[in-house]
Amino acid sequence: MDLEKLLSDRLAPAFAAVAGGPVDPLVRRSGRADYQSDAALALARRLGRPPRDIAGAVLAHAVLDDIGVSAEVSGPGFINLTLADRALADLVAGLAGDARLGVPSTATPQTVVVDYSAPNVAKEMHVGHLRSTVIGDAAVRLLTWLGHRVVRVNHLGDWGTPFGMLIEHLIDLGEAEAAQHLSMGDLDTFYRAARVKFDEDEAFRERSRLRVVALQGGDERTRRLWRLLVTQSERYFLTVYDLLDVGLSGDDFRGESAYNHLLAGVVDDLDRLGLLRPSGGAECVFPPGFTGRDGAPLPLIVRKSDGGYGYPATDLAALRQRVGELGATRLLYVVGLPQRQHFAMVFAVAEAAGWLHPPVRAEHLGFGSILGADGRMLRSRAGESVKLVGLLEEAVARATDLARSRNPDLDTEAAAEIGRAVGIGAIKYADLSVDRTKDYVLDWERMLALDGNTAPYLQYAYARIRSVLRRAGTAAQPDAPIVLARPDAPIVFAQPAERALAVELLGFAGVVGEVERSLELHQLAGYLHRLATAFSAFYERCPVLRASDELRESRLLLAGLTARTLRQGLDLLGIRTLARM
Repeated sequence: MDLEKLLSDRLAPAFAAVAGGPVDPLVRRSGRADYQSDAALALARRLGRPPRDIAGAVLAHAVLDDIGVSAEVSGPGFINLTLADRALADLVAGLAGDARLGVPSTATPQTVVVDYSAPNVAKEMHVGHLRSTVIGDAAVRLLTWLGHRVVRVNHLGDWGTPFGMLIEHLIDLGEAEAAQHLSMGDLDTFYRAARVKFDEDEAFRERSRLRVVALQGGDERTRRLWRLLVTQSERYFLTVYDLLDVGLSGDDFRGESAYNHLLAGVVDDLDRLGLLRPSGGAECVFPPGFTGRDGAPLPLIVRKSDGGYGYPATDLAALRQRVGELGATRLLYVVGLPQRQHFAMVFAVAEAAGWLHPPVRAEHLGFGSILGADGRMLRSRAGESVKLVGLLEEAVARATDLARSRNPDLDTEAAAEIGRAVGIGAIKYADLSVDRTKDYVLDWERMLALDGNTAPYLQYAYARIRSVLRRAGTAAQPDAPIVLARPDAPIVFAQPAERALAVELLGFAGVVGEVERSLELHQLAGYLHRLATAFSAFYERCPVLRASDELRESRLLLAGLTARTLRQGLDLLGIRTLARM
């Protein structure tokens, strides 16, 4: 049950009757009532009437009694909405009996392609790959749970001129030694050694250029050596994804090379459509509305002056294939904000070519950077990009030490399990709990804190509820499902904290629905923090196991429902919960 939507649906006709046209009621949670509508204030100037008069007129038209909602005009023109206790209790009881916690599967499933992570072959993944991987994984989880057909695409950088020097360096080392270097995950050393030779040795440079020609021409030996580079790199990537606990697999790898055979057709069709124009020896499209600093039209270069193809051609070919072959109706590109203009131009060209048209839509899910304590891009002490594996291992080690310090009796296996769940969860939540378009500072102390808006705080709230339920005899084993003795027990509100928790529980469906549309995952994280905070207040003020029978069952039901909601919400973010911490 999306209560916010229900209230909006009830108020919308009343606002339309007063305003003479459609109006968003702007219903939101309120500290002075259960919900509040602010729309009368926004309408005041348009209608030339005092907002309190508008709010009163809206309430005269609104039908709310049948759903147990009372309403009043407050302050300068707010409409305060309060549920009757019985109506609230009935709604929460409905959630308790719903395996999906009030969130329906979508009635209009789409095919959604999510393009994310995208490391480069023969290079180690660094901290810059974290946000794309974590955000993309959470988007995939949420959309899949809602019933969409989701296609993961890991768009590997596995093609282009650098592979000439990499293959030549591989040949110089010998296949066996090169394979050993690559299998150890020491990709950066391999790449740097090839780069040094390319910069300093003219003969090596020439061999590299010829090797690129052989690669693009389909030379059998060159392709086999290229495949060795790709295969060893993919194995390394999979170890990182396993440590990060994301759903990407080998089946999701689709490198730039996969679109190579489509590039000439993209250029030919753009030419046939009259969109292609020569510029400086290159073949370009000039989508309207894009200009450089000098005010001149900005080109999207689809074929370079040397006859090669760049990223724009590959991205256009990929978009066309995803819409045409995969039947995608929603395309998501989880790539950093510096690529915003590039994707806007690619989408504009695809629209002009007729490859991107309603109902298909393409969205760039841009994100900011991860900063160090100095407010600058996070770097190692040597000034290099921080390796992702090192960052993740440090998170797990810190969380494991923290778990041991809090509970010295933990055995090695239990400490390792808690350390991994808490450490990786802390990394993910620090990323997902902020607006993805913003930068954020990597702060270990804050990320691993057991209070505040952190993953450990939410994980601890879940573990605390499981402890209560175990003592009540409802979940004897750590991983046992939450099964209450009386799942149909009447819900009673003896304290304000019980009521506040119940209202918060009803907000889950609305938040998930909003995040489905916006993919602003920090809204889901923020909701889970509010829910855990509401449970903390409930836990402190409302004894559960010592309460009378009726209150005990009611409070166990609220606690169990909170645990289920926290677990489901954190799972959508890719964060594990623990029955004990």
